[in-house]
Amino acid sequence: MCAKNRGPAGPAEPHVIGIETSCDECAVAIVAGRPGKARILSNVVLSQIDLHQAYGGVVPEIAARAHGETIDRVTREALAGAGVDLGAVTHVAATAGPGLLGGLLVGATFGRALAAAADRPFVPVNHLEAHVLSPRLSDGVAFPYCVALLSGGHAQFVAALEPGVYRRLGGTIDDAAGEAFDKTAKLLGLGYPGGPAVEAAAREGDPKRYAFPTPLARREGCDLSFAGLKTAVRLAAEAAAPLTDRDVADICASFQDAVARLLVLKSARALEAFRAIAPAPTALVAVGGVAANGTLRAALAEVAARDGLPFVAPPLSLCGDNGAMIAYTAIERVAAGLPAGDPRVRSRWPLDATAAPMIGAGKRGAKA
Repeated sequence: MCAKNRGPAGPAEPHVIGIETSCDECAVAIVAGRPGKARILSNVVLSQIDLHQAYGGVVPEIAARAHGETIDRVTREALAGAGVDLGAVTHVAATAGPGLLGGLLVGATFGRALAAAADRPFVPVNHLEAHVLSPRLSDGVAFPYCVALLSGGHAQFVAALEPGVYRRLGGTIDDAAGEAFDKTAKLLGLGYPGGPAVEAAAREGDPKRYAFPTPLARREGCDLSFAGLKTAVRLAAEAAAPLTDRDVADICASFQDAVARLLVLKSARALEAFRAIAPAPTALVAVGGVAANGTLRAALAEVAARDGLPFVAPPLSLCGDNGAMIAYTAIERVAAGLPAGDPRVRSRWPLDATAAPMIGAGKRGAKA
């Protein structure tokens, strides 16, 4: 991969290559522009679904090996798709955490080598910050805004105040929203990935057949819980066994409805908590892979409308893991003059380092 170095100055505006390998997507993108006014020149995502389907979930060792085998090719495709060579890039960014350690090592090591070859700065990026900033890439949402961050590994409400300044308003005390979808799909034999499979089955089901709980509904604040909901789904499935297609559809619809009801309640409380920090949120946004769910988007949009706020969710291509959000986060951080930070990869990296740990301990530290 020839650098064709054009000198330290580079193009007139930032052109950032973003590398994402935190889980099972090998993704590389080129993003150009400035905060709130950036454009995606290319966004290549190579999924590993076929490699992990037989196991019902992501196998970290398989994911890391696949990243190592494909990252060079995906990077070449991203550069070619953007119509630029490596010399046109001003910065190289890569996810440094949180995520699966093996995959993170592949992407960050490749990114540092690429930056050294092109004599460009390397920017390590927090994967969660990239999700939180993605609505500024897609829709130019202005600070400060309230975020429902819902993914396979995380579920939390965040006040995005300015680049690098995020306050956790609440979060899950046990499982993530995406994990609950995946475990429900696996229990019902719907395969992997679970989120789209549950949503598809729910379209044919009756959301009122099962009265699944909304955990922590009576607790003050906007903390979340999904473990009890997963247990309720398992008990319902066991009671109805052997399951018919109708049973599966109804369980999925009722489960999805319970998640939506919980998010409606807790996102309204999150907006209340937000206003105690910053009185004028510009929007309620939903980010992360679970934010691709149409039912959940509609439920959160209703909350925003009742509160007199716009609701924003990035396009589906930016909900899941992707390199564009990584590149854009580097644009935001560089423009704000924020330090590059610790380049070491870490499997856990809380977005709000000032908040008390909710999950996780030991050498790896808090997950959230």
